[in-house]
Amino acid sequence: DHAIIGDGTTIAAGTCIGHSAKLGSDCVIHANVVIQERTLIGNRVIIHAGAAIGTDGFGYELQNGRHMKIDQVGIVQIDDDVEIGSCTTIDRARFGRTWIGEGTKIDNLVQIGHNCVIGKHCILCGQVGISGSTRLGDFVVMAGQVGVAGHLNIASNTTFLAKSGLTKDYPDPGAYTGYPAKPLIEGRRMLTYPARVPELVDRIK
Repeated sequence: DHAIIGDGTTIAAGTCIGHSAKLGSDCVIHANVVIQERTLIGNRVIIHAGAAIGTDGFGYELQNGRHMKIDQVGIVQIDDDVEIGSCTTIDRARFGRTWIGEGTKIDNLVQIGHNCVIGKHCILCGQVGISGSTRLGDFVVMAGQVGVAGHLNIASNTTFLAKSGLTKDYPDPGAYTGYPAKPLIEGRRMLTYPARVPELVDRIK
């Protein structure tokens, strides 16, 4: 009930669109996508098979030795010209919105937590995981399997190489790698050290 589907939008078999969701014009929603209630989707958005948009954020509170679910009453907003890969999940906000900015492209098997804000024209590659309430600027690139802790702020025009781990804010543009992610040259140097451990042990002996 009360869902609005824009002109020229294609919806494939098995897709579920929740009440009061709004989809813009010329979108392509592939098979078996779930778009939960009150989700807002702009124009020319492509969502590939099996993606889940607007499912509950991962929020619990420990009470008397039990994990009690915290209501997630916000929404997801996806702006124009976004593409979302298969089996990607974008959680609804606890309050307010989880927001995907215009022109951002998201690969398969990406997890975006509740209340995240992803800027315009970002690239998120396969198996990226972004914890709740993290904010990305514009033109951020995250290669495969980048992991991001919650409540971080990531500057525009930053690039993180594959398997980088983000544990703090990154206020300066540039390229980063490693765990925790460091500026590119320093990060690459850090990544080479473990391979030298056997040689160093032999020298110590």
